[in-house]
This record gives sequence, C-alpha cells and structure tokens, in this order.
Amino acid sequence: MENIEFSTTGKYTFLISFSLGTFLFILFIITQNEFLLLSGFIYVIFAILVNVIVLLHEMLVFLSDISGKKNSGYSLLLLLVNIPIAAIYLLVIFNFSQLNF
Repeated sequence: MENIEFSTTGKYTFLISFSLGTFLFILFIITQNEFLLLSGFIYVIFAILVNVIVLLHEMLVFLSDISGKKNSGYSLLLLLVNIPIAAIYLLVIFNFSQLNF
C-alpha cells in the first residue's frame, strides 16, 4: 500500500489550525468563559483567512505540477477537513450556549 504524503505547508497549517481550534473549543466547554468565546470567534476568522490562502496556494501548486506528485492534492483534502470540524464545533457551542447561558 502506498504511503500518502502531504506538502509541508498544508500539513502544518492543518495541524496548527486543528490543534489550536480544538484547544480553544475544549477550554471554552470546560470554563464557559465569554472571553474565550470571543477569542474563539476571532481565531476562526483568522484561521479561515490563513487556510484559504494556503488552500489557494496548494491548489495552484497542484494544478501547475506536471511531475505527477499528488502531495498538494492530498494537502487540499486535508485542509478541507477543517471545515466540517469547525462547523461541528460551532453547532455544539451554539446548542451548548442556548442551554447554559
């Protein structure tokens, strides 16, 4: 079976976005601090900007690469995984905040 390789930029962007977002999400669920809620929304806006820029870069590299390497294509898919994860976190926060605030 072939190992899937990701581009370095895409892999680290995914890991940083996912881990920092998950950290803020868990910290908010535990503490219910409104400052963390505001910080989380600001982080989501910043993360969207950074992820879109990296996503466009990876797409350009993927479309212009004639060597047949799919590193950028796999990284595109990896970056797109952040979207449903963020949506699930937002749904949990909205439902959680309706119950407890």
